[in-house]
Amino acid sequence: MNRSVLKDYRLWCLAVAETLVWAGFYYFFPAMLLRWEGDFGWTRGETTLAATCALVTSALAAPRIGRLIDGDRGRLVLTGSAVMGAFLLIALTQVDSRPAFIAVWVGLGLAMGGCLYEPCFAFLTHQRGGNAGPAITVITLVAGFAGSLSFPLSNAIADMAGWRSAALAFAGMVLVVAVPLFWIGTAMRDGEGPLPHERGGHGASALKHAMRRPVFWLLAIGFSTIALNHGMIVNHLLPLLAERQVDGTVAVAAISLIGVLQVVGRIVMILAERRVGMVGICGASFLVIAVAGVLLSAAYWGPVGGAVALLFCFVTLQGAGYGVTSITRPVVTAQLLGRRGFGSISGAMALPFVACTAISPSVGSAIWSWGGYGVLTVGLVFLILFGFLCFTIAVYSAKRLPDPPA
Repeated sequence: MNRSVLKDYRLWCLAVAETLVWAGFYYFFPAMLLRWEGDFGWTRGETTLAATCALVTSALAAPRIGRLIDGDRGRLVLTGSAVMGAFLLIALTQVDSRPAFIAVWVGLGLAMGGCLYEPCFAFLTHQRGGNAGPAITVITLVAGFAGSLSFPLSNAIADMAGWRSAALAFAGMVLVVAVPLFWIGTAMRDGEGPLPHERGGHGASALKHAMRRPVFWLLAIGFSTIALNHGMIVNHLLPLLAERQVDGTVAVAAISLIGVLQVVGRIVMILAERRVGMVGICGASFLVIAVAGVLLSAAYWGPVGGAVALLFCFVTLQGAGYGVTSITRPVVTAQLLGRRGFGSISGAMALPFVACTAISPSVGSAIWSWGGYGVLTVGLVFLILFGFLCFTIAVYSAKRLPDPPA
């Protein structure tokens, strides 16, 4: 990795800011899920409906946010969304009914759509073009610890003072730390930014051009299976382990390690990139996640004594496999579909990805209600293998089929 990238203080600002918004917005829901069920008395399906609504909102907002980034408004989008999300976390502490709970999370979904990885990476690609890859890698290496920050810290605060205090703590961290860092990190220097032919006015035509290619749809489906797989795991791993009578401390430690191991996966990716390439690494990540699913299924169906060892093997592969996708998705998408109008293309590609993340808590709950977590663990494996098939065909199509005229 070029040393000049590592010396760019703006990237480190964005990296810390992304860590805090991921920890405070996205991971806060699964971290507090069991506490909300106990506090409010709602069923799992009733509670996870709020997460689904939040992420559906985020998905629907993605194309519009992409167009704003193509129009050079990325700085306002990222900073303003973080401010909005922090105040909504404060509002969350005042809710006492399901409609209010869902309404706050719908607002948080809009905030997440404007400040998590998708808009941040679209901004970097818009700003830096073909040099965005190393910048994205730096940010994900740091922000990969978001889950490892959110789960233990939020639960520690909740143990001492309740979940509302945990929400206020994360709101404060976002307002005081993340918001200023977003503003600093998105400052542009002279000579940076897209070329004239890459600016916002061409985003719509570039998107229409991309959507006429099978590669666009195959990539969208393939990546969406990863979102659905990982979303169900993040939101249901703690209840699944509780059902298997795994000690609560061990369960929290295991899910917290997913973030750490995402970083490990990204480091391995950096070492292997020159030999394998981003496309090869992206394909391998599907298979690593599939093997992780096999291990989780074995941990669930096997004897209790061996479940903990299999659990940590699963966490290692799931974290590493999913970790690289946050880098490979934007980079491979740009390689196969081009960088012109990338904000609009990225926003459109994000819609099914985030939508699958959105429905993952409810899909997981539905499968659990129908066949239990054992059926869910088996389904996760077949789901990701289908995604690998779609990705493989997309790469083949990009190489073999001619690019249709714009």
